[in-house]
Amino acid sequence: MMNSQLQKLNHAPSFSLLPKSNIHTNYLIRHGSPSLINTLPRHPVRQNHNNKKNSSSCVVIRASSGDQLGSSASAITATVPTTSIENKSVSVKAVVTVQETAGELLSSIVTRPLDGFTDLLGKSLLLELVSAELDPRTGLDKDRIKGYANKASHKDDEVIYESNFTIPAGFGAVGAIEVENEHHSEIFIKTIDLQGFPNGSVNVPCNSWVHAKLDNPQKRIFFTNKSYIPSETPSGLKRLRELELENLRGNGEGERKTSDRIYDYDTYNDLGDPDSKEELARPVLGSKEHPYPRRCRTGRPRTKKDPLSETRSSSVYVPRDEAFSEIKELTFAGKTLKSVLHALLPSLETALINPELGFPYFTAIDSLFNEGVTLPKPKTGGFFQTIIPRLVKTITDGGDDLLLFETPEIIDRDKFAWFRDEEFSRQTLAGLNPYSIELVTEWPLKSKLDPEIYGPPESLITTELVEKEIKGCMTVDEALKRKKMFILDYHDLYMPYVNKVREIEGTTLYGSRTLLFLTEDGTLRPVAIELTRPPVGDKPQWKQVFTPTWDATGCWLWRLAKAHVCAHDAGYHQLVIHWLRTHCATEPYIIAANRQLSAMHPIYRLLHPHFRYTMEINALARESLINAGGIIEGCFSPEKYSIELSSAAYDQLWRFDMEALPADLIRRGMAVEDPTAEHGLKLTIEDYPFANDGLILWDAIKEWVGDYVNHYYPDPTLVESDTELQGWWTEVRTKGHADKKDEPWWPVLKTPENLIHILTTIIWVTAGHHAAVNFGQYMYAGYFPNKPTIARTNMPTEDPSEEFFENFLKKPEMALLMCFPSQIQATKVMAVLDVLSNHSPDEEYLGEKLESSWAENPVINAAFERFNGNLKRLEGIIDERNTNLKLKNRVGAGVVPYELLKPFSAPGVTGMGVPNSISI
Repeated sequence: MMNSQLQKLNHAPSFSLLPKSNIHTNYLIRHGSPSLINTLPRHPVRQNHNNKKNSSSCVVIRASSGDQLGSSASAITATVPTTSIENKSVSVKAVVTVQETAGELLSSIVTRPLDGFTDLLGKSLLLELVSAELDPRTGLDKDRIKGYANKASHKDDEVIYESNFTIPAGFGAVGAIEVENEHHSEIFIKTIDLQGFPNGSVNVPCNSWVHAKLDNPQKRIFFTNKSYIPSETPSGLKRLRELELENLRGNGEGERKTSDRIYDYDTYNDLGDPDSKEELARPVLGSKEHPYPRRCRTGRPRTKKDPLSETRSSSVYVPRDEAFSEIKELTFAGKTLKSVLHALLPSLETALINPELGFPYFTAIDSLFNEGVTLPKPKTGGFFQTIIPRLVKTITDGGDDLLLFETPEIIDRDKFAWFRDEEFSRQTLAGLNPYSIELVTEWPLKSKLDPEIYGPPESLITTELVEKEIKGCMTVDEALKRKKMFILDYHDLYMPYVNKVREIEGTTLYGSRTLLFLTEDGTLRPVAIELTRPPVGDKPQWKQVFTPTWDATGCWLWRLAKAHVCAHDAGYHQLVIHWLRTHCATEPYIIAANRQLSAMHPIYRLLHPHFRYTMEINALARESLINAGGIIEGCFSPEKYSIELSSAAYDQLWRFDMEALPADLIRRGMAVEDPTAEHGLKLTIEDYPFANDGLILWDAIKEWVGDYVNHYYPDPTLVESDTELQGWWTEVRTKGHADKKDEPWWPVLKTPENLIHILTTIIWVTAGHHAAVNFGQYMYAGYFPNKPTIARTNMPTEDPSEEFFENFLKKPEMALLMCFPSQIQATKVMAVLDVLSNHSPDEEYLGEKLESSWAENPVINAAFERFNGNLKRLEGIIDERNTNLKLKNRVGAGVVPYELLKPFSAPGVTGMGVPNSISI
């Protein structure tokens, strides 16, 4: 059927066969003086390993999210010859490199004899070279040049297949290659090299799964490496371009198979498991009642007890080229996370039998780092040490394993840092969650919730109380005018869940406000914490303000109040700042890009590195982290309402136009526009490490995106007339974020400037934003008293029994330990955060790796090298700032230097490094 469709394709005129220097000159004649290239600074850039110095013009095929597999499997690009000689035939050899995978090793028990026979017959892979030109006599496609590739060699994890072709005179340019896999199972093709052209060999990187013909008779299409916006597509490729997108969209029906490459949308209707237990039922997220971004459709059957919910399964579908789990050199972090979730945590539950048991002493917490937790030996001997050696050690004189945590840097530098008010305040600017602190702009503080339901809206943090706490150095009015008062406001978002959460045994919740004051030396100090419980039953609203005091009872109440606020902040960080605003909000961008932007579209190629592994890691999160009864629900304050709370935050707070770093800072009152200031912004707190470093990174991304967009859209009208681009942005808004499709704040997409801002925002979210809130998790929350994920007990002053309050007075330390997470909650979270904070050896960092399609274009190549240089400059700036003792929010005795936005990193838990994508 496909062949008949292809016969109708219109085709483009052939390209001239020019030396590479002439091709570069043509680019510059079209887009500017060659001297422009020499004005751009050059810096070392990690290049795609498949680039051939003597290759002719290349072509990129749609790259899988598993495209960068380390040194043995690099970026997904496909090079095909731009032309053959018009007046004589050319003999070429195709060399196909196939990566052996874990899945193939498992399936080979059954299929290897059959595939061996196929290889013996010489009919393993059918390759078809498609001419880029129509036959001038008939106006139809020229005959394909077909040939089987035979197995030639097998070395390590690569299998080489070869085929010989004779390209006849007049065939013209090769516009695409089709591949048919005659094996009995899928294969992972890395590259196809076409050797023998007059201008040198042509490399066709694929880095994609190719299904078996028996599973799907449709051939795989791989396009050439040159990028085209739709209006410039050679006529012979137009229908083929459309056909490939149709294949990727699917028809929206049926259950997806593992081998499918279909991208479609669905609601978050698979987090609950009502058929298993009634208490595991969860509302569907992605509706008028519970707005939410969309995720990838799997098509699994509906549950028996809830026709709106989808059944759960042991593995969650993602389009085949988005998965990393079966490739031998799969991402270290992804494999480790699965091991922790599926093997280590169940072993922990066996070792720590009582789920409610807390830590009896602070020394018991310290023992996690110097003595460890003994684990029962898994049935597969040596499993833990092989997969997660950083966490699990072997006990040499016994049969068990030992879970032994590395000491987080914050405690290694200052064991009592978590106890100090100044560190509590500093971390709002340079810690795990620098996104919540806001300038106080309205006074007095007042809730916007319905007082009939939640009680009096007025805060008990009064003018008199504040002026007393700031020691009369200024009035509240002066502090407001001088922008000296800041707040962590978890009141209105949390209050609707307080009574619901309190019905769950072993936990509690409050709405909270934390007021902070900016001192003359540019540091913050906490002034007051207000905790509120709405009315419940016959009890009226309860609220109380706690302040730093000098008496013993007040000091311990203040420490307990801080523990509650830290738990609120940890939940908000994980559920909203991290999961919702990066992982969850990004998946619709990925789905829409694959459905609407062709693999040959320059914007697809710009965005693709920033989408690597995100859908797979999100699927794993739905499977084991954010699902009903998962790690998040069991270990964070909102418990079973955790993801529902993130839906409320999406409804009330999420706006695409505010996801850009400058807009986010302005919205929170942390900056104002100032054309005369660096970055065009004046920060409200000058020493704000996250913002200081982040704005340099934002500017570097914006400059790179601007150079790229302006190259491909020299005429501003091309943006609005780009049908694929407009289709992508329309689908992001109307399908991917369908519950917010009618919001007036969505940016329009009419000019290159609009496009630059939209793309910069998306790349910032996937790179800078995610790095800032992810890779410091173990550093700041690995010692859980610094950032407890849950508070399990009420404040001693809220309706206390006489016995409870007496026990608090006798041993307040026990009250704090009882409030902290239980042993099983703490160790589970610590193990997961250790893995989430880990950079895998195959990590790809922002601005480090030159994609081959960019390398082929001298203008883009030079722009990328400038981007790389700007990021290296940022590293130097951060190093210099971290030695400046005047910057007290990032430097000081026992203070962890702020390095989360340093672009590059070694593997492991390093507290630095900005990967391209949300890959863990």
